[in-house]
Amino acid sequence: MKVRQLYNSNESIISGLISYDDSVLHYLYKEFFLMIRNLVVTNSGSEDDAKDILQEGLIVLYEKAKNNELDLSCTIKTYLYSVCRNLWLKELRKGERQVSFNEIHNETIPVIDETEDQENLTKQQKILEKLIHQIGESCKQILIYFYYENLSMNGIADKMGYTNAGNAKTQKYKCLKKLQKMALEQYKNITL
Repeated sequence: MKVRQLYNSNESIISGLISYDDSVLHYLYKEFFLMIRNLVVTNSGSEDDAKDILQEGLIVLYEKAKNNELDLSCTIKTYLYSVCRNLWLKELRKGERQVSFNEIHNETIPVIDETEDQENLTKQQKILEKLIHQIGESCKQILIYFYYENLSMNGIADKMGYTNAGNAKTQKYKCLKKLQKMALEQYKNITL
């Protein structure tokens, strides 16, 4: 059985952490290091900084799980990213490297309370799930193939019956534009 199959839910990961299962840590490092490295390196850090931040993030995750203080309303990936992002912001603020995050528009970024951040993510995820269900079966399937199953445009063309990858790419673009328009209309009516 593959390691990925063993840890296919938040509960299995948390359970493995609490029971000191080394394979959970290996899985988490392998699965999320590139994401955290990208976050840190694109924001004035090094690969060593990224390793440190991920280590600290995993300690926070472990401590909260061990003390039964972890009430997840998102995926482990989202939670760990948020924790590591906040840790890196804190590191940037206390060090001499006063820089803004490339991925965020403002130069000053308030560190959001984790529970508030998770609640906003949950609201956004629910809205996105609702919109994806409304977008239509063909668009829904294209987006799932591309973003969740990581299929290439050729793979999507084969699965969807398009004549070539270019057609699949065009359809994906149209679906994203449609989803974007629906999301903008939805957000006009919602305050987060």
